[in-house]
Amino acid sequence: MTIPVKQYLNLLFNYLEAQWIRVIWLALLLLGTIGLQLLSPQLIRYFIDAAQAGASQPALIMAALLFIAIILAQRVMAIATTYTSEDVAWTATNRLRTDLTRHLLNLDIAFHNSHTPGELLERIDGDIDRLANFFSQFVLQILSGLLLLVGVLILLFLEDWRIGLSLTLFALIYLAVHTWDQQLATPHWRVERQMTAELLGFVGERLAGLKDIHTSGAGAYIMRRFYGLLRQAIWYRTKADVVTDLGWTISKLVYALGFTAAMALSAYLFGLNLITLGTVYLVIHYLEMVRRPLDRIGGELEDLQRARVSIERVKRLTETQAKITSGPALLLAEGALSVCFESVFFGYSPDKQVLHDISFRLEPGQVLGLLGRTGSGKTSLSRLLFRFYDAGAGSVRLNDIDIRRLNLAHLRQRAGLVTQEVQLFQTSLRDNLTLFDRAISDERILESFAALGLTPWYRALPHGLDTELLGDSSLSAGEAQLLALTRIFLKDPGLVILDEASSRLDPATEQLLERAMERLLQQRTAIIIAHRLSTVRRADQIMILDEGRIKEYGSYQALAGRPGSIFSRLLQTGLQEVLV
Repeated sequence: MTIPVKQYLNLLFNYLEAQWIRVIWLALLLLGTIGLQLLSPQLIRYFIDAAQAGASQPALIMAALLFIAIILAQRVMAIATTYTSEDVAWTATNRLRTDLTRHLLNLDIAFHNSHTPGELLERIDGDIDRLANFFSQFVLQILSGLLLLVGVLILLFLEDWRIGLSLTLFALIYLAVHTWDQQLATPHWRVERQMTAELLGFVGERLAGLKDIHTSGAGAYIMRRFYGLLRQAIWYRTKADVVTDLGWTISKLVYALGFTAAMALSAYLFGLNLITLGTVYLVIHYLEMVRRPLDRIGGELEDLQRARVSIERVKRLTETQAKITSGPALLLAEGALSVCFESVFFGYSPDKQVLHDISFRLEPGQVLGLLGRTGSGKTSLSRLLFRFYDAGAGSVRLNDIDIRRLNLAHLRQRAGLVTQEVQLFQTSLRDNLTLFDRAISDERILESFAALGLTPWYRALPHGLDTELLGDSSLSAGEAQLLALTRIFLKDPGLVILDEASSRLDPATEQLLERAMERLLQQRTAIIIAHRLSTVRRADQIMILDEGRIKEYGSYQALAGRPGSIFSRLLQTGLQEVLV
């Protein structure tokens, strides 16, 4: 993927235009610094020539004091330039990081299933960090370097055209070397960034599964995989560095040759009395000054190698669009929702169907008990209701409205989901319940606890709503489920889906959870996904899935009273886990 220069500039303008006053101030500081850099050697040349000509001591002292004042002003401007450029970079990269994070949050579940969290974190953090210099100094440093270079060459041409011409050729060769190396190194930096993302993705996933790694004794295997990825990352990083350093090595040789030629030419002209000793110093000093902007430009080109790869990766991510798009602003009525699946087919890939010709209707306020073995398609069915995925064929309707016509945010507000795994955040219980929505008052939270019968549990917490949770290990599995039910109650949806919500709980906590679910499901439509028959005893309708097909569907009473039904046979066995 090759990005045109115009797109680099568009990226700069998009994230710097809001800071145009500071950018202009930064440009003025750089121009002022350039002017002082060009002026200071002129004073030294004057001092040398004046001393040789026998100038008065006050004149020499005045020149020295003026030189010191210029150097001090130059340092003050340099400090102000550094501060301003870092401020500009920090603001711009944070805006970009915010936009990228928002974009990622809006992408489909299918996208996140194909990209590890570590890889995406590297895009948001690592790649954007490498753009800090691109935002703050790239254009300004390139321009200031070129302006300083042009200024030096003009002054040298005014001194002697031969000196100016020789240093112009030297500068062109120097820049050509860096440009060639920049083009040569970019593919290697692209591979290096991808390897770093894969390494971080691997570490992030393994840290998330630390408990399973410990219990299965897989630590040695994980470390072998880690060392393997680390060796690859180091190799590609070293390779990219070596190719980049090749350009610097050649440029140093070019500079050494240019410096030698300038010294020889200056000595020759001085021997012919065509230039003064001060002018010889001026040429040598300006040659050193030429090296600095050339090195600066070369450094910026080297940073551009990394920035180009990061820009490509960020741009590729921003160009990835969600396949699940919001429908028109259709809204669902308040209260319980009806659910209808009509000839629904679905697969996570075109060649592997998960659901086959699913058709059923659930009236408002009814509860559907959804049973089936692991992999039968129960969770996939629930994901379609939230439009995490769209059906490949057929339609899914709520209140007889195709969910593809609904506003996506409204759809997910009117439906609530509780699963076995509850995501907890490292913040207060209040923020974990409200998901950082400040519009939900403490009184409403406490009323929810009371309505769900959870007040005794809440009162046992050490600091009430201010109790700090430290992530997923802060609460037991049962307490996390209670928190999740309270979240849904505060959300007040018309449809509730419980996906194995009461599995793996101790009897006391399960009783408390059952009472809370009883209250939660009042005047709401619900789908209860379960392995165990006891979990669906409150269901009005029963559906049994097997390999993505409906094996049995009907009312609880009708299926239980039909001797030949699968459901009645399951009830007669008395087994709790027959569908695992």
